[in-house]
Amino acid sequence: MPSTDDAGLERALSADTIAVIGCSTTEGKAAHDVPAYLQRHGYRVIPVNPFADEVLGEPAYDDLADVEEDVDVVNVFRPSEEVPGILEAVRERHAERGDAGTAWLQLGISHDKAAAAAEADGIDVIQDRCMKVEHGRLVG
Repeated sequence: MPSTDDAGLERALSADTIAVIGCSTTEGKAAHDVPAYLQRHGYRVIPVNPFADEVLGEPAYDDLADVEEDVDVVNVFRPSEEVPGILEAVRERHAERGDAGTAWLQLGISHDKAAAAAEADGIDVIQDRCMKVEHGRLVG
């Protein structure tokens, strides 16, 4: 079952490094402004966007598998229909490298079946929640 309690959210928010799938170069879009907020609050944000070379002053990667650094949380700003493929990539990374222990699907993004499969592989999944809002509420 996806993490929904404050303790689960706080565990995810204790992360250091967040890979943001769908991180946008466009200011004013949630996929840009939320990662910028997280970066300002001390998180290492790694953009994953195959259409950008750089986002928020960081090199952008085409795919999660291309990210060399260890990743604590994979934050997703892509449509729900893309979630099964994304969570499969998170599952593969987690199995191979032991990182990417949390997948955070932003507001309006969910896929219960894919989330259940990821959780069966030991990944905490948070669905349909804004990381910025929850950070502000729980961490401040």
